[in-house]
Amino acid sequence: MGNKEFTKKLSPEGDDRLRVKIDIIKGKVVDIVVQFESRIKDKWYPIVRYDCSHGFFHRDLLTPYGEKTKQPIPIKNLKDALTYAEQDIKDRWEWYKEKFKKRLKQ
Repeated sequence: MGNKEFTKKLSPEGDDRLRVKIDIIKGKVVDIVVQFESRIKDKWYPIVRYDCSHGFFHRDLLTPYGEKTKQPIPIKNLKDALTYAEQDIKDRWEWYKEKFKKRLKQ
């Protein structure tokens, strides 16, 4: 069994990052977590998380107050799911962050 965990910077300042956790058994991806986190006013917040913790691959959109909206993503192959999650966050992290910050002000 192999586990990989790493982070990637999304913004030059380092205030936005992609955290990835991959569990592999016998060369097959069996579990993933891909999470976008941002430092806002010196505090780190999880903003978007992809995982398969409830038996299916899904995206959780998180709020500053701990609520989350779960959206199933119909991808069965976890290697493909990992690619999808990473690319979505790389493409849209700024949009996710702005949406989150608007809720933070409410």
